[in-house]
Amino acid sequence: MKKRLFKIFCGLLFSAAAIGQENIYPAAEYKGLLFIKNATVHVGNGQVLNNTTIQVNNGKIEKIGTDIAIPADDVKVFDVKGKHVYPGLILSGSQLGLVEVNSVRATIDHTEIGEINPSIRSIVAYNTDSKVINTLKSNGILLANVIPQGGLVSGSSSVVQLDAWNWEDAAYKMENGIHFHMPSLINRPNPFAAFFGITEPAGDPVKRGLEQVDKVKAFFREAQSYANEATHSVTNLKYEAVKGLFNKSQKLFVHCDIVKEMLVAVDFVKEFGMDVVIVGGSESFQMAPLLKANNIAVILSQSHSLPTMQDDDVDQPYKTAVSLQKAGVLYAINDADGQTRGRNLPFNAGTAVAYGLTKEEALQAITLNPARILGVGDKTGSIEIGKDANIVVSEGDILDMRSSIITHAFIQGRLVDLTDKHKQLYERYKHKYGK
Repeated sequence: MKKRLFKIFCGLLFSAAAIGQENIYPAAEYKGLLFIKNATVHVGNGQVLNNTTIQVNNGKIEKIGTDIAIPADDVKVFDVKGKHVYPGLILSGSQLGLVEVNSVRATIDHTEIGEINPSIRSIVAYNTDSKVINTLKSNGILLANVIPQGGLVSGSSSVVQLDAWNWEDAAYKMENGIHFHMPSLINRPNPFAAFFGITEPAGDPVKRGLEQVDKVKAFFREAQSYANEATHSVTNLKYEAVKGLFNKSQKLFVHCDIVKEMLVAVDFVKEFGMDVVIVGGSESFQMAPLLKANNIAVILSQSHSLPTMQDDDVDQPYKTAVSLQKAGVLYAINDADGQTRGRNLPFNAGTAVAYGLTKEEALQAITLNPARILGVGDKTGSIEIGKDANIVVSEGDILDMRSSIITHAFIQGRLVDLTDKHKQLYERYKHKYGK
């Protein structure tokens, strides 16, 4: 009976999540000129331009300056006097579009069976009808890197833009990286195992983790030999999927936090010559010079959290970005919290400002830096001539939750709808209670 009631509850929850927003459509392609004038432009590379006009032509930024003539004919002009203009924010790693309701299994599509699945493509499972997507746009987030989970080598991620009819429309950069979820290399027994009746695997967990690392290295050695062959008698889909790691058209994203695990990531650089990105990196502050020396970038998954180790400073997660900045490491700030679902991205960056970053450095950590890490820095991440017009307009400081009110958002020059389920419910109950 309890199981039946639980299934009914989950079904109702899923139905509630599925309704609403059906009348919110992706914006049509905009051809022609578009102007954003009287703007305080935060370029994304550290510069701030006052009283500036941005000229967009066919979705690309064409001119930026204070003396741009706006024609009197039929062009779109947005006067944003007193407001702040930013590059579209980028969520560096997310299960966006792969998970809708965490407690409803039927809405979860981020994991495949097996340990080594490099040929799995997260992009084909990306659901553009997710109700979470519009809530991100309302916070200035216009691009996201959608990553797979499960096993050791989970598959490839892709960068998507958040205003699309289907995954083909959404794809901004396909298969930009392969994801390796590092096994734990620390002996940390589950204190609640006995209470919940969980049976932990026998043996030394660190030894077991190192054996799994060796298994992954063996796979990459075979894949490298395969990639070096001129012709193949048989096509191996798993080896084909990681060819880009060896010619550096793809990056290896290694999900790990502690120093021991990150040292293994350094070994991958030294042995295979891959471009490696640490995802997580909560202890990266301890080895920032080594990461810099090996050209390893870091995506800080969640700064609003407790420290990883008991002897770390309680505010260490807030200070790590500053340590990487000072060491010259390329890093990005992310929001991987399963509850906020990415919406706190600008405020995570704002917290880093309180702990030592400048506002423009923090902005760069959620715009241009992630664009470079994800391989789209030539197209987006900053408001510069020749790049896509991925632009957000805020009434105030986008890093401050009190004044971050997004009034306009443009993706490739298209003015996108900022309606979302949260706003709809707000209006619904405001009407109900006569407010």
